Amino acid sequence: MKNLMWLLILVLPGVLFAQAPPRNPLWHEEKIKNYLPHMSWPEVQDLRTRTDIVIIPVASLEQHSLHMPIGTDFLNGLERAKLVAQKTDALVAPILLPGNSPYHMEFAGTITLSSQTIQQVYFEAAQSLMKHGFKRFAFLNSHGGNQTITRYIVDRINQETEATAVELGEAAAPFEPRAPRSFDATPRLFDRHGGVGETSTSLYMFPNLVNMSAARTATLTMPEHLQWMLPEVVAGDPTATRIFLAEGLKAKDTGKKTSTREMSDTGTWGLRNPNEATAEEGRRETETFVDAAVKFIEKWKQLRPMR
Repeated sequence: MKNLMWLLILVLPGVLFAQAPPRNPLWHEEKIKNYLPHMSWPEVQDLRTRTDIVIIPVASLEQHSLHMPIGTDFLNGLERAKLVAQKTDALVAPILLPGNSPYHMEFAGTITLSSQTIQQVYFEAAQSLMKHGFKRFAFLNSHGGNQTITRYIVDRINQETEATAVELGEAAAPFEPRAPRSFDATPRLFDRHGGVGETSTSLYMFPNLVNMSAARTATLTMPEHLQWMLPEVVAGDPTATRIFLAEGLKAKDTGKKTSTREMSDTGTWGLRNPNEATAEEGRRETETFVDAAVKFIEKWKQLRPMR
């Protein structure tokens, strides 16, 4: 009996090891419900019996300062879409990683596509999904530079096809709570691309890709007229903000002197220290959006039941 026990101790691990199939050591993904790249065609067909709504992130591959990955916008948009689709049935269909980012091209790794290419690819992708029975499209723009392009894609679908489309961020906005602003004795600081807000969201979404040891406050050298109107932008003046963004973050060859490299030494377009970011703030912001997006989609389903 004792000899048999020793034999099992020696032989069993080898048998188990021999039965384990080889596996790519870099693969760590778990299957996500309603996420098109993970689904088989019968699973898509089955989902189609419950919903005709598709969420399509519209993203970018661009520099995000010293501490965040090039894929920040793609990952944040995609992860939001997947979180929404866990709470209300919708197909999540990522189409492109890059977007329109010519003003970041002086930083290594940025990829930019023309607005014509972007809109045509998304439009044709939506047409493919229409052939499979999906008739409603929620485009989730996760990069400011894609705003106008995304609206154009939405309008093309609404004007030229049998399907219906919306921009999900705009559609969800009325469902987001508007908390009263608490008194803050500290003046607010300019905080946009690669700043505290984006860093907080990224720390919540994909913390292992954020290198906070590299984060530091940027030195900005904006054109004098933009610098002059900055206090009004920070205060929230809508006219100043509109004019400021019409000129700010534009490609170097426009001559506006507002490409990211011309204005920022790190790639961050903001004056706050990214080290102020917290994963908790990222969680609150993400959950607020996800809950609002789910409420919108549920309302859409009520107002326009699936055909």
